[in-house]
Amino acid sequence: MSSENQNGSLYTILDNAVATVQFGHPASNSFPRELLDRLTAEINLLSKNETISVIILQSEGSKTFCSGASFDELLAVENEEQGKEFFSGFAHLLNAMRICSKIIIGRVQGKAVGGGVGIISACDYVLATPESAIKLSELAIGIGPFVIEPAVTRKIGKTAMTEMTLAAHEWKSANWALQNGLYASLHDVDQLDIEVEKFAKKLSSYNPEALFEMKKIIWEGTAHWKTLLLERAAITGKLVLSDFSRNALTQFKK
Repeated sequence: MSSENQNGSLYTILDNAVATVQFGHPASNSFPRELLDRLTAEINLLSKNETISVIILQSEGSKTFCSGASFDELLAVENEEQGKEFFSGFAHLLNAMRICSKIIIGRVQGKAVGGGVGIISACDYVLATPESAIKLSELAIGIGPFVIEPAVTRKIGKTAMTEMTLAAHEWKSANWALQNGLYASLHDVDQLDIEVEKFAKKLSSYNPEALFEMKKIIWEGTAHWKTLLLERAAITGKLVLSDFSRNALTQFKK
């Protein structure tokens, strides 16, 4: 299964009980809304596929895992409703990953910013490289990581999330992410795919029913995210219209 257009690419490869989903976009694997929707739909589709029990989520290229939301689309937002609608894309994706019946393994080969950190946080298990630094830069552009905050906090804790959010200009190293629980392990780039494949193969050999029940336990206490993340999307959608955000986004694009 594959799809590719001006809004990015999305490919899925099925291999026995493992599905590998790869997304990509020329602008550092950023997400326009249409690509968010395609990835969400793919996660939902795979959740119903009884032939697989594990999903590997990865991105194209070698340097950047995901740079978050598309700046072009953020600048194109004209009113609060459009803003809420755009950021709801991330809300729908995180909720799809949360309720997905399959264990999701994140393969993180490079840096992640903003929404990219949220996607990593919504994975059940993540393998990364020493180059996989992370940053929550939202405050620097006049908004905040409101939609992804529950996922990030759940993974690394409120204190570490706060540290990342307030130091919006600062990259946190892959080792920092490992120590704070975002990554399960780090591997050199030439070893990453070997380790991901090995782990996915081992995981997929387990009882699918047991994996499904474990997935439910892993995400206990998050049912309220169905509405919470959309409420957070409305907050972000309002803030992105501010003069501060407009000026900051314009400067970032230069």
